[in-house]
Amino acid sequence: MTIEENICIGLKEKKKKLKVQIQQLISSLGWDIALNKLGGTLSIAQQQLVEIVRGLIREAEILILDEPTSTLTTHEIKSLFVLMKSLQEKGIGMIYITHRFPEIFEIANKVAILRDGMVVSQGDVCDYTYDMLMEGLLPKGYKQKEKIEVVQETAKTKKILEVVDINGHAFENISFTVHAGEVVGVAGIIGSGRTELAEAIFGLKAIKSGSILLEGKSIDTCSLHKRLSEGLVYVPEDRARNGIFSIASVKENIAAATSLYQNNRFFINQEKESALVNSFIEQFRIVVQNMNKELASLSGGNQQKVVLAKYLACNPKIIILDEPTRGIDAKARLEVYETIKKMKREGLAILLISSDVEEIVQLVNRVYVMRNGRFVSHMEKEQLSVNEVTRLAYGGVAE
Repeated sequence: MTIEENICIGLKEKKKKLKVQIQQLISSLGWDIALNKLGGTLSIAQQQLVEIVRGLIREAEILILDEPTSTLTTHEIKSLFVLMKSLQEKGIGMIYITHRFPEIFEIANKVAILRDGMVVSQGDVCDYTYDMLMEGLLPKGYKQKEKIEVVQETAKTKKILEVVDINGHAFENISFTVHAGEVVGVAGIIGSGRTELAEAIFGLKAIKSGSILLEGKSIDTCSLHKRLSEGLVYVPEDRARNGIFSIASVKENIAAATSLYQNNRFFINQEKESALVNSFIEQFRIVVQNMNKELASLSGGNQQKVVLAKYLACNPKIIILDEPTRGIDAKARLEVYETIKKMKREGLAILLISSDVEEIVQLVNRVYVMRNGRFVSHMEKEQLSVNEVTRLAYGGVAE
């Protein structure tokens, strides 16, 4: 189905009239997307935009928006908020579900905090602070770890990944390195080529020229299986499509990747496998009754933690994280951040791709800003700021 067909399904108005309304709505949001494009070819972020338009075009009296900004850029979020305020003025009520606290203070009148399926606090937004929201989401006795982390020197650590002047679909002239024990970020808006770059490094998409080196050896002609066995893993943006087996158990999901590395492919030590899975459940604080529960029964945040555990169970040398905290709540987000920092301390090389600039600034040692398929800027930790990264992503010139 095309984007237009996805948006119009179930509506009785004339097709021509609906098309005009959709185009006007998309234009008011500042988005540029072709209505005749097939929905199945869209990125997860573009699918999010279509879902928002599909809800808004129906002019409902009550609109429920569940994490609508989780993959949107700063500009797109601002456009959405302007539209939401205009809908509010027309008397349309909205239930806005989000894990991004600043959005609550910007867009909401009232707030309710949901934890473990129960409303633990509610009231007017003006009566809450950021810390009060965070405290409400975290269980009693849970203490946040310090956000400030000393950036360790990485210049003398081993070079794990080297990308040398590669060109491919949606990107060109890309070069960078990732060392052991560091987090390198790639920031950019939707359509900048970030995900395509990650897929090419992992081998899901071909490169036209250039070279990719893992510990000094070219992997340009290596299969996916070979890249995995050499220690390169990729945690995709869309976990539902690429990262998990939703009808399989938590145990089967985590153990799936490790089975590639068993010396004996026909006999797996069930006791060791169960012990490994249990260790990850405890380490990641995965909320599940037992490891044999179907993964689809878990929350989005817990599913994401299972995805991370699945790939870390392979003992990788480098891990590519594409939007690792998309759509998960504040508590789960903090736990994923701590996991990333732990991986870094243990010497794992990490390539972090994220549309959340605050996330990038908090976690990385250095960042490359990508725009129109090219790296337009490179900044070290001490140079980073949310405003500067955002400005560069939208077309600003490096100062």
